[in-house]
Amino acid sequence: MIKRSFQHAMPVLRRAVRASLAIVSFSLAVTAFPVCSPANAAGNNTLVFCTEGSPAGFDPGQHTTSTDFDASSNAVYNELVQFRRGTLDLEPALATSWDVSDDQRTYTFHLRHGVKFHTTAWFKPTRDFDADDVLFTFNRMLNPDDPFRKAYPTSFPYFSDLGFDKNLERIDKVDDYTVRFQLKQPDVIFVRNLAMAFASVLSAEYAAQLSTAHREADINQLPVGTGPFVFRSYQKDALIRYDANPDYWRPEDVKLAHLIFAITPDPGVRVQKLASGECQVSAFPRPADLEVVKRNPDLTLISGVGFNVGFVAYNTQHTPLDRVEVRRALDMAIDKPAIIKAVFAGNATVATNPMPPSQWSYDKQLKDAPYDPAKAKALLAQAGFPNGFDISLWAMPVQRPYNPNAQLMAQLIQQDWANIGVRAKIVSYEWGEYNRRAKQGGEHDAILYGWSGDNGDPDNWLGTLLGCDAVHGSNVSKWCDPAFNALIVKARSSSDTAVRTTLYEQAQVIFKQQVPYTPIAHSIVSLPASTRVKGLVFSPLGSHRFDGVWLE
Repeated sequence: MIKRSFQHAMPVLRRAVRASLAIVSFSLAVTAFPVCSPANAAGNNTLVFCTEGSPAGFDPGQHTTSTDFDASSNAVYNELVQFRRGTLDLEPALATSWDVSDDQRTYTFHLRHGVKFHTTAWFKPTRDFDADDVLFTFNRMLNPDDPFRKAYPTSFPYFSDLGFDKNLERIDKVDDYTVRFQLKQPDVIFVRNLAMAFASVLSAEYAAQLSTAHREADINQLPVGTGPFVFRSYQKDALIRYDANPDYWRPEDVKLAHLIFAITPDPGVRVQKLASGECQVSAFPRPADLEVVKRNPDLTLISGVGFNVGFVAYNTQHTPLDRVEVRRALDMAIDKPAIIKAVFAGNATVATNPMPPSQWSYDKQLKDAPYDPAKAKALLAQAGFPNGFDISLWAMPVQRPYNPNAQLMAQLIQQDWANIGVRAKIVSYEWGEYNRRAKQGGEHDAILYGWSGDNGDPDNWLGTLLGCDAVHGSNVSKWCDPAFNALIVKARSSSDTAVRTTLYEQAQVIFKQQVPYTPIAHSIVSLPASTRVKGLVFSPLGSHRFDGVWLE
């Protein structure tokens, strides 16, 4: 076995349980639960975060957009390992260290002692976190016959996107504070994947209590974790309230007494609330609002080059988008620089590849097909569509780090495609429904989507978004190319970065040839905040974390 502590766990990027009858019904009343203030919080220290949308739920294994993760895993839960705030460097969390076998198939995690689950109005833990919680968390995703999963039917998109459902053979409890994951095939990025939000650890004791009371769905509405903040209440489309966790295992990271998510879909209203002091941090400003923030001496911008890509994906299971020449024509008809100017106000760069240039293994030799509406129209005629065709174009209703105005982008693409005879009808849904339909239903023809990196590895862009395991999840192109997929699977089994780079470069060539989606932009991400906010750092992962943050 190779001993791996957190300092050298993976190559770092350059740069029955006792049941209680005291279960409460899920309440929409914002003030339904009492507020408590921890001893280590400075007075009545409350931060309000103006967020862009309502989470679809609080089960991070099931609901996997950044909006969901901000409200669930980033506030309420912990993973076995985590990324140090503001970086892509791994550090221990619920596991203090881990061992990796020479064949990269056996991963043993040594768990932290003394970690307490949250005490709430609906759950009071009788024991500390241990191996049983890890087994529950992953077995409910792995085993379709797991009693909890059968009682609470759900899908776990990220778990399957990563191929965990096929490659994870079993999870063993070595002792109360040691767990072992056994894989069928080598996976050199397994630890990095476990640092992702979908792998947040849930309480087995709480789940058993819910099952006894036949209230399994409450795990998605009334979350209980080990994280820095304790969930108190949620009013859809209005507020989420949290209190600081007085028993957090890293007490120095809990500096706020209270945290409130003020759900504010309109970006202009978010900026107004920030300027008036109604909130202290605001998500996803429009490019036009950046100058307003810069001119206000009471506000500041935390910015960085986004580790992201925004794109328009083609549903390759729909006619005529199953034909590569049609996809190439649509790709060539999009005026990317015009979109960068109009949608991003220049705060982005044109995207060529399915990953940002800062990602190792990015192929700098690849070039975009030129913007050429005439040639695109000729391609369509050769494909048997001289008069074009009708198509749906989905556009998300909320701002994302990779797309500040999807409705405008959709209109611009609609105009571009009209120039080659393709008639696009713009479609949108509430954000949670949009994601559910896109991933599970596949009703769309073309869809605006995007990605912020989750773990710093190329597989996160190529495997999670384009691999065959992900066609019923994050692969919204529904594209499964055997040659491409074989390269991704092979890369996961090698610990040699040079070998992996070569494989990923070959995969990017196939991507450019087959055009399952058109990359549009890599955006610069900005986070407006009050100057009173201290300790807030820019996250390359596009997440919003408030551990380590305080108000001056």
